[in-house]
Amino acid sequence: MLQVNTGYSSRPLLVGFAGAVAMAAAMGFGRFVYTPILPGMMSGIPLSAADAGLIAAGNFAGYLAGAILSAYGWAAGRERRVVLAGLLATAILLAGMAATTSVPAFIAIRFLAGAASALAMIFASSIVLPYAVGRDNVNVLHFGGVGAGIALSSALVFAVNTMAGASSSGWADSWRLNWIAGAAVVFVVLAIAALLLPRPTFGKSAVVEPPLEWRMPLVLLTASYGLFGFGYVITATFLVAIARMGDAGPVVEFLAWFVTGTAAAVSLVLWRPVVRRFGLGKAYAAALGLQAVGVLGSVALPPTAGALGGGLLLGATFMVVTAYGLQIARALSPESPRRALAVMTAAFGAGQIIGPLAGGWVAERSGSFVAPTLLAAAVLVACMLLALPVARRPA
Repeated sequence: MLQVNTGYSSRPLLVGFAGAVAMAAAMGFGRFVYTPILPGMMSGIPLSAADAGLIAAGNFAGYLAGAILSAYGWAAGRERRVVLAGLLATAILLAGMAATTSVPAFIAIRFLAGAASALAMIFASSIVLPYAVGRDNVNVLHFGGVGAGIALSSALVFAVNTMAGASSSGWADSWRLNWIAGAAVVFVVLAIAALLLPRPTFGKSAVVEPPLEWRMPLVLLTASYGLFGFGYVITATFLVAIARMGDAGPVVEFLAWFVTGTAAAVSLVLWRPVVRRFGLGKAYAAALGLQAVGVLGSVALPPTAGALGGGLLLGATFMVVTAYGLQIARALSPESPRRALAVMTAAFGAGQIIGPLAGGWVAERSGSFVAPTLLAAAVLVACMLLALPVARRPA
């Protein structure tokens, strides 16, 4: 069982900050910087929508592989080293994206980057979260790093594109500069994490949990969570590309993803009153419904309003649904909480692998991202309906 390192016990917020910067690098850059860079790759290489979906799916497949790999005991006592190695690999792989225009190479690089980001995220959380017991601000700070990283990655891409547009070379290779700039940021974060992230200590080994009991609420929640992975990821992958195709302009493209990250960074704080008033189940279902509205709005509204409104509602809900779904699963399976989390993560991972593949394929054949986005909104409505029986259960 992971225990708090007493040398850091009086500075929990510092540990939370270390976790936040690690999450910003591993997730905000390692996983999600692809979204604002993608439009430049599609026009500069060029890539088709189907190619873009394949590359995204490769990253999510790597993330799922990393999550499964982390479930074994090989990293016991080495968590801090795994986090730092994961961040180092993330930086190298981000830079590697600038060195090729081959779709198979992109898929392989993004697969490895997905595995690296998963390992860094999971083991950083295993180090930081013991410090969050009784201190919700540490938990919020740690997971808020994902949204902060998304917002920072959007600002970085906008700055690089602006400078590239003002240079003689123009926009043609700005996507390469974006990947290199992202790698540089992650290298800086690696140094910060190496300085601040504590070395955990260990107590007794974890007890082996019994098999899951598949009661109907857990079945419905797992199905909802897996479909959520499919529904959210289409907009999370193609939001900036949708803004580009709607000629919303570079400022709106930047703001759409920046708003997404900013909203994600504060979403867990903003949803606290809803949880206190209505409970986790109803908050989970409500966030899914609100996300469906945002996803639909991203293509139903005029380009500027759709990009900004869709990004805002996506950011305000996707971390909430992710966190609350896992908390509900633990509550439904108190005798086997780790097994419940593993199953939920696998379902979510499968959904977000299939989502970009289906979204890119449909967009390629329909000529726009409207049809795959409508499909994503319909899937999110189905997620909400599956969750309603769970939400109606007593807290």
